[in-house]
Amino acid sequence: MPLPPAPNKRAALLSSEAFNLKASSEFLKSDEVAVAQTAPPQRSARPVQTESRPGPRNSKAKPKNTDSAASIASKAAPQQLPRGSAPAGQPVPPPVAQPVSQAKPPAARPVQAQARPVKSASRTTRKTATNGAARLFVLDTNVLLHDPTSLFRFEEHDIFLPMIVLEELDGHKKGMTEVARNGRQTSRTLDALVAQQGGDMAKGLKLAVTGHQAARGMLYFQTEPLNSQLPSSLPQGKADNQILGVVQALSDKFPKREVILVSKDINMRVKARALGLAAEDYENDKTLEDGELLYSGALALPQDFWTRQSKTIESWQSGSHTFYRVSGPAVNQFYINQFVYFEAPGEPSLYARVTEIRDKTAVLKTLKDFTHLKNAVWGVSSRNREQNFALNLLLDPEVDFVTLTGTAGTGKTLMALASGLTQVLDERRYTEIIMTRATVSVGEDIGFLPGTEEEKMGPWMGALDDNLEFLAKGDGGNAGEWGRAATNELVRSRIKVKSMNFMRGRTFLNKYVIIDEAQNLTPKQMKTLITRAGPGTKIICMGNLAQIDTPYLTEGSSGLTYAVDKFKGWPHGGHITLARGERSRLADFASEVL
Repeated sequence: MPLPPAPNKRAALLSSEAFNLKASSEFLKSDEVAVAQTAPPQRSARPVQTESRPGPRNSKAKPKNTDSAASIASKAAPQQLPRGSAPAGQPVPPPVAQPVSQAKPPAARPVQAQARPVKSASRTTRKTATNGAARLFVLDTNVLLHDPTSLFRFEEHDIFLPMIVLEELDGHKKGMTEVARNGRQTSRTLDALVAQQGGDMAKGLKLAVTGHQAARGMLYFQTEPLNSQLPSSLPQGKADNQILGVVQALSDKFPKREVILVSKDINMRVKARALGLAAEDYENDKTLEDGELLYSGALALPQDFWTRQSKTIESWQSGSHTFYRVSGPAVNQFYINQFVYFEAPGEPSLYARVTEIRDKTAVLKTLKDFTHLKNAVWGVSSRNREQNFALNLLLDPEVDFVTLTGTAGTGKTLMALASGLTQVLDERRYTEIIMTRATVSVGEDIGFLPGTEEEKMGPWMGALDDNLEFLAKGDGGNAGEWGRAATNELVRSRIKVKSMNFMRGRTFLNKYVIIDEAQNLTPKQMKTLITRAGPGTKIICMGNLAQIDTPYLTEGSSGLTYAVDKFKGWPHGGHITLARGERSRLADFASEVL
């Protein structure tokens, strides 16, 4: 028969009176927890000073009416017992935690809620507010002229427009340029906001009244003179300095609020920071933060691809193409019309395109080899892997939109023209080739050009003439001088050069459209051109993101980057980044070192 358990040592030390006191203290402790939990947060968060006895500093949540409970609990605490009452050789019982320190009311949470960072309004700023209040963004005129919808891109934060910004908007409303159109659009947006609410404009206008629910902030206009103290060396009549004065005055008027100037002008931001003012660039129009993150259109398969797929792979033949059904973790990185390749010494190489993705399986289709001379396109064959991928996209009738990016000399224009001539003259898939480009000068403009639309575009189409000369030389080498002349005349009759300024409202039917130098287009211009496509039309956009000449455009905000990112994974679109130049050894070396 087992022995009964030993008596509790702590209970043996306490008398019946101490036991009763302990019971009463536990009852009061539970009552104290209930009082602390039901107390309102704003009252219980204040520290209560107790003058009856000194206590620990963490007793700020103790209610005022618990002085008697604390005294009873202190009498019943084990540390108040005489040390000699414990039997020899037995440890002194551990002290019982006081009820005040155990009762942690939820009123301490508002401090954490204030320290929680405010959600960033947009990529315009990456800083978090320290006091939890909405920021106040002062917009420069160039931000509104660059993006008319910038008013609604700041989420819960507020916007302030100085009076000089409205004056500059009025000065840019005339004309047919993109800047003038954006200025008029901004003016119409402001008029709609004022008409919807009216009343006292000094109290601000809600930005969400026109349907932009993501904009939860307020719009404020400068309705009174603001006194600011700027250095006397700055000309007071200049518009930039007046805007800086407004930012300085708002910072002085609202010292507890974060006031930030948003401008696309680099010098404006530098001057603001030199004066101790917060200034940032407007980056909400950027598709990508880093140009290196741009979708390349090709993906290298892992080295153990065949080993992993040896038991689960399915393959079948259809015409001249082989199809593979694969599965595994690599499928999560695939996109429709993305090219995948496998190159390893001693292993069979694979060059394929993703044609189908379902759950965790994908179907790969092998490519046509355009590196072989028998598959040359108008006398042009691919010289590297990426060019082979590009020709497979350009000659696929199921692909309606193709984007090609790459440095100078990678063969973008040559491959696009050769593929177009093959499909227009040989296969008769399209009726003609339409070629256009953004007319942005590298240096000084040469002024107005005489002649028709095509003659005016002639100086901008030097790349077209150079590539046509190369293509005609390769195709009509054995036809003699008369044959080459006839070929050139036929080719030029099927190629139309159009100006981008007159594209609005047009519809292209069964056309092969080439948009050259697309890196100089804004996202809005890119949308205008792509939406011109009618039934049976194919559009090719080409450009070098390292050669952007349009002001206020970067690699992240270019229309070409915008199109590549938005069409990624579309079943009838494809993209390839050409990596290696094939123009000449001189051009390749210059691209690397200059």
